[in-house]
Amino acid sequence: MAEPLTDLREEIAGCRICAPRFAATATQHQPRPVVWFQTGSRILISSQAPGARVHEAGMPFWDRSGDRLRDWLGVDQSTFYDQQQVSIVPMAFCFPGYDASGSDLPPPKVCGDTWHSRIMAQMQDVPLTVLIGGYAHRWHLGKQTSVTQTVKDWRNHAPRIFPLPHPSWRNTAWLKKNPWFETDLLPALQARVKEVLQ
Repeated sequence: MAEPLTDLREEIAGCRICAPRFAATATQHQPRPVVWFQTGSRILISSQAPGARVHEAGMPFWDRSGDRLRDWLGVDQSTFYDQQQVSIVPMAFCFPGYDASGSDLPPPKVCGDTWHSRIMAQMQDVPLTVLIGGYAHRWHLGKQTSVTQTVKDWRNHAPRIFPLPHPSWRNTAWLKKNPWFETDLLPALQARVKEVLQ
C-alpha cells in the first residue's frame, strides 16, 4: 500500500540530510527542497537538480533552462506549472551548490537514494516520462552509455519515455552538433505531449 502523498511531500520539503554538505560548498547555502509532484499528472519530468535561480524562487525550471524545456515540450508556462498536468521529480530536490571554480556540483546521490523509489511508487500510471540528463537516464533506464547515445536511442523508449539532454544554454553547441534532436525527436515529443494532455 502506497504511503500518503501529502506525508511524503511534507517529509521531502523538511529534509535537511545535506545541510552539512551544502554548508561546505562555495555557496554555503541551506537546503531548500523544491517539491513539485502530484499523483495523476499526465507528464513526469525527471531532471537533475535545481539551479541557483530555482533555489531562490522555489519553482522548478524557473530559469532560462526552463524556457528552453517548455519550448522543447511545446507547452506554455501555465500548463507546465499545473501539477495536475506536469510533475517534476529531480534526482536531487535541492540546489547542490557550486565548487570553488563556480561550476555546478552534481546532485547528491543520497537524495535520489532516499526519495526517488518512494515517489516513483506513487507515479506508476503516468503516460509520458521525460528524462533530462545522464543522472535521470541512469536511474530510470539503467543506462551506462553517454547522454548523446541514450538520446539517439530515443525511439527504443518512445512513446512512454523520452530521454533528453539537459536544456541548459551550455548545451547549445551540443544541439548544433546533433541536428537530428530538433528535426526528429522534438516533433515526436511535442506530438506525444499534445496527445497526453488532451
